[in-house]
Parts: sequence; C-alpha cells; structure tokens
Amino acid sequence: MSRSVRASPAERAMPLPGDELIPSAIGSLTHAITIHAPPRDIWPWLVQMGAGRAGWYSYDRLDNGGHRSADHILQEYQNIAQGSFMPALPSAKDAFVVLGFRPDHVLILGAGPVLGAPLSTWVFVLKPEAEARTRLVVRARGHAGYRLFGMPPMISLTVVRLVHWIMQRKQLLGLKRRVEATASLAT
Repeated sequence: MSRSVRASPAERAMPLPGDELIPSAIGSLTHAITIHAPPRDIWPWLVQMGAGRAGWYSYDRLDNGGHRSADHILQEYQNIAQGSFMPALPSAKDAFVVLGFRPDHVLILGAGPVLGAPLSTWVFVLKPEAEARTRLVVRARGHAGYRLFGMPPMISLTVVRLVHWIMQRKQLLGLKRRVEATASLAT
C-alpha cells in the first residue's frame, strides 16, 4: 500500500471547485492519494465524516473524542445538503458546513464565516482513473482573517501547515484503507 499523500505539481497548481470562495488565500495546502476503487465507493465515506458521526478517519483521540472512526458505511449519515454540519470536534460548537457538493465528484466544506466568506475551505475531489482507481485530491485554503487560536498570522500559518499535514496524511491513509478493505469484501 502506498503511504504517499503527496499531490503532484499539476494537482497543486490546478484550480479546484471551492477555490473561488477564498480567491486571495493566505495559504493553500493540497494533498492527494490513489485509492483502488471507483468514486461511487469512496463518496459514502466522505459524506459521513464528522466528529460524533463516522469520525474523520485520522487520530481519533484528537478529532473524535477517543471514539474509533467507522470501519463501515453508516446509512444514517448518507444524506447531506448544502448547509449540513460536520462537527469539527466532539462537543464543540465549531463545525464544517457543506458549502457545495456533486455526488461521486466533489465535497466542499467551509468553516468560520467572515463577511460572508468562509475563513477556511476544505475540498475533496474524486478524479476517476483507469482500472477502478480514483485519485482523491484534497485542498485546504485559509482566508486572510484566519488565526489559529488567535496566534499572529505567520505563527498561525506555520502551525496550521504542520498540523494539517499530519492530520490530513492520517485521514487519507485511513480512507484508503477503509475503502479498499470494503471494496475487496464486495468482490
């Protein structure tokens, strides 16, 4: 199993849906992973994300209150709509909000609106490849007003880059493992 979540230079440079929501981002982080399954098998895992839902498939002690992220599809979390909430952390009022989606293709999440624009966006794009493979490209972008815990901008940006890379890597590897394990059970 590949452990790389590195986006190619082309993936980092290409425009993704949701980029327009923060046109002058102070930071943009793009990661990607190849999953051996078609987009329709990955989509249900994305729409059920959230603390207190299926989890974030990352470090559960940190982002899911110590509850293990789901290893199967949870039907009760399969219906999303624009405005749906995906809690960021257990018992926190902070949440990602579904800003847009196209089933089996793109999920656009946003957090912390400021002056009508999100403070950050988190976009998941499913790009089908040959032989039932999909490239999952994920991008996070931050608005100029974003400050992690009120830190000064440069410190906040540095900390966010490191923490995001660690958590995003674990999430993408967790998604890959779960999707491919359930896909192999279905065949």
